Parts: sequence; structure tokens; C-alpha cells
Amino acid sequence: MKFKKLIALGIIALSGGLLVGCQSSSDQSQSASMQNQQVKQTAKKKHVTKTDLAKLNYQSGNVAYVELNHNHSTLNPKDWKTNHVIYSDLDSLNRASSGNTAYLDRKNVANDSLRTTQYFQPTGWHQKFVNNEAIINRGHEIAYSLSKGISVNGKYEPDVQSGDQNNPKNLFTQTAFSNQKVQTIYESKVRNALRNGKKVIYQVQPIFRNDELMARGVHLQAISTDKTLNFNVYLFNVQPGIKFNYENGRSEIDRSMKVPTPAGAPTFNDRRESRTGRYYPHHRHHYVRDAVIAGAVHHAVKRHYERKYERRYYRHYYHHYDYHYHPYHHSYYHRHRF
Repeated sequence: MKFKKLIALGIIALSGGLLVGCQSSSDQSQSASMQNQQVKQTAKKKHVTKTDLAKLNYQSGNVAYVELNHNHSTLNPKDWKTNHVIYSDLDSLNRASSGNTAYLDRKNVANDSLRTTQYFQPTGWHQKFVNNEAIINRGHEIAYSLSKGISVNGKYEPDVQSGDQNNPKNLFTQTAFSNQKVQTIYESKVRNALRNGKKVIYQVQPIFRNDELMARGVHLQAISTDKTLNFNVYLFNVQPGIKFNYENGRSEIDRSMKVPTPAGAPTFNDRRESRTGRYYPHHRHHYVRDAVIAGAVHHAVKRHYERKYERRYYRHYYHHYDYHYHPYHHSYYHRHRF
């Protein structure tokens, strides 16, 4: 009798678990459906506000961008008067949240060889490397390649040969995927239009939810004065295999996060060495380079001050005892003499 009761209780418990699991799965499916519907409704609006965009949540497996207003810009091409960029001030949280607007022409296409390493860390900056790849970049609102001759105050100055680089008003923490695989598609459209002699108005605004320090996404739109270039999109600030805490920018591995690469996304150029069959990088992307160098510089600066401290406070002691041991860096004093 007791055995039968135990079996009955087990069946009831199992049934309850299955019901809870089904209910949870149903709730998740319903939530995803509601969020997808919200994205579609927002996309149909002619004039979308940053508040509208900040409410949107990315669903794993969906495309990482949304075309707004049928992909038609709300910018007025008649506003193009002179070549300049309007850089908005940082907000009270030091975020580049107000967006920048550029009035560009052919002379603004920059030479990438003049790019220098960047060190400024925008809000929400917590770099990590997964499979030896940086997961975040310093996202430019107005790309370096589109801002030749533009000074830090936004005016065009012919003597300035490089594009915008270490400008806090033009940088935000952006995922490597959003930056390198999605935003570059639209930057290329602008760059090609400029090379073809078009005059373009290009506007970029990172979208933050409330007081979060990492942007949920970025709103891009552009239009040429002849309207042959015309787009209006919102890019989700997401990374495959990574889950972000947008309140502070910290992250963790999440294998369930799937983000498909959009058509037209750039690929890295690698050359195969014919004899060994190994790949050797032909083109090292500057975003990755900056991330690596920034980490190396941080370590070098830290060691500089450690060594300065060691020389100042331990030199007499080590010479007196002729002994090169340090409790924190045992091997260091076997290699270096003061």
C-alpha cells in the first residue's frame, strides 16, 4: 500500500513539474511574441523617440537591427549648408547620449593609416576577451573614416588630415559585433556616397535606458542632398554568446545568445601560407588593435610605478643584504639589478 502511495505521489509531483515547465515555456514564448510585436509597432512610426527605442529588447536569434519608418530618414536634406559636425555635450552621467549630426562631403573621407591608438574609456567600459577576441569596442558615433578635417569643436579645418579619434563626445561602449558587423555596413554606404561626390547628412545617437551606463543600441540615419542615399535604422548593442548587464556594462558568457550576421557584413582578410596551410592575418582590425594595446599600456603603466616604488624604498635594503628577493615579485629581482 505504501509503495502504491509513493508511486501516486511521484506521478503527481512529476505532473506538477511538467505543468510548471510548460507554463514557464508558454510565458517565455508569450513574452517574446509581445516584444517582437513592440519592435514591429515601433518600426512603423514615422518619428521614433529615443524613449521608444530604449524600451526595445533584443530576442536571441533575431536580426540585430530594425529598419525604422520603412528605412526612410527623417532628416531634411535642405539643412546641408556647410561642412561640419555638431558634437553634443556629454550628459550628467558622462554618456554621449544626445547624438551627433554630421554634414559631410567628399573631402571628409579619411585615410585609415593616420589612425592612432585610443585610450578614452566611455561609460560602461569593461573589456573582456573571449576566444582571443575583444567583445567591446570604442564605438564612434561619427566614424573616423567619415570625419577627415573635422576638429574637436566640429568645424572643418583643411589642415586636419586625420578623422575624429579620442573625442569623448563621439565615443560610447559598443559591442564588437554591433560595431564591426552591423554599423560598418551603413558607414560604408555613407563613405561610398561621399566618394561619388554626394553631400550627406549623417546622424548617430546611442540609446540608453534610464540611467544605464551601456547603450542598449544605436540609432543611425542618413540622407544625401539628392536623396539617392537614404536609410533609418536602429542597431541592437548585442554580442553573440555574451549577456550584458547594461546598468554597468559588465558581461558573462551566455551560449544561448544567438545573433545572426547580417548580409553585407565585412569579413577579415586572411592570407593562407601555401606551404604550411596556416592563416596569417593580412589586415588587423584597428578595433582589436586598440583593445590589445590599451590592455598592454595599462599593464606597462602599472609596472612603471611599481618599479619606481621598488627602486625608492627597497634599493638600500637589497644592496645592504646583497639579496634580490621581493615578496610580491620573486623572479623580478633575479633578473634586474638596481
